[in-house]
Amino acid sequence: MGRTNEPYLGDPAKTIEVLHRYGFAAQKKYGQNFLIDRHVLDKIIHAAGIGDQDFVIEIGPGIGTMTQYLAGRARQVCAVEIDRELIPILGETLGSYDNVDVINDDILKVDIRELVERYNQGRPAKIVANLPYYITTPIIMGLLENHAPVSAMTVMVQKEVAQRMQAGPGTRDYGALSLAVQYYARPYLAANVPPNCFLPRPKVGSAVICLTCHDNKPVTVKDESQMFCLIRASFNQRRKTLANGLKNASGLSFSREQIEQALTICGFPVSVRGETLSLTDFARLSDAFTDLRPS
Repeated sequence: MGRTNEPYLGDPAKTIEVLHRYGFAAQKKYGQNFLIDRHVLDKIIHAAGIGDQDFVIEIGPGIGTMTQYLAGRARQVCAVEIDRELIPILGETLGSYDNVDVINDDILKVDIRELVERYNQGRPAKIVANLPYYITTPIIMGLLENHAPVSAMTVMVQKEVAQRMQAGPGTRDYGALSLAVQYYARPYLAANVPPNCFLPRPKVGSAVICLTCHDNKPVTVKDESQMFCLIRASFNQRRKTLANGLKNASGLSFSREQIEQALTICGFPVSVRGETLSLTDFARLSDAFTDLRPS
């Protein structure tokens, strides 16, 4: 079986050797930074809690470094790589693993539900990824908002983004991303990763964050779409009061009187700022606006 093989690409010298042999240079347009630290790779696998019955979808396998580690633990791995130039390299580095399939495609266009049906009889997959920084949020939020059949995501992201995902009300990093992620999943920052763990070195620090998807949402709201409109409007102009932010927001058509009435129903002062409200508070506020609409 594939899991009997020993991963070897965590060694920087092996990574450089493979890249040189294929004349491959990391592409900025794909945000490619290859992990070259065995300790960090072990931390990711441990944080992801991969077991021998798991089906794992890896986003952006690169040259197959983390894929080798995943294949040693999981029942099946499906690695989705957008860069066709890496496919021959993956053919070599993963050729001896019989529990890995590589798909040359854009993860934003892949039908995750179909993969889960094909490889895992419809049971949720686990996502593991060293994500390109420029497209981190669209990938994560795309999976969450589309209710992809995924039980957890363990992803390498820019440290600043990881901090925003797990931030709470009243903190500097708290914002629309914090609320969106926490509505769908429970975030846990598993490890900070310095630039020297990658080839080439990124200019910023990274972090491994685990997102365990909720079986049941932490709040119940009558109009999910409206709640997120309120959230975005409240953080688009952080220096303004929530009332002013909502009054000037595109996509919302509440009058000043309706806004003040909804705030009063929830027990919030008219001068309240969005950054002080919790997810529960935003759900209550959204429901108050829904109840104020003419039937």
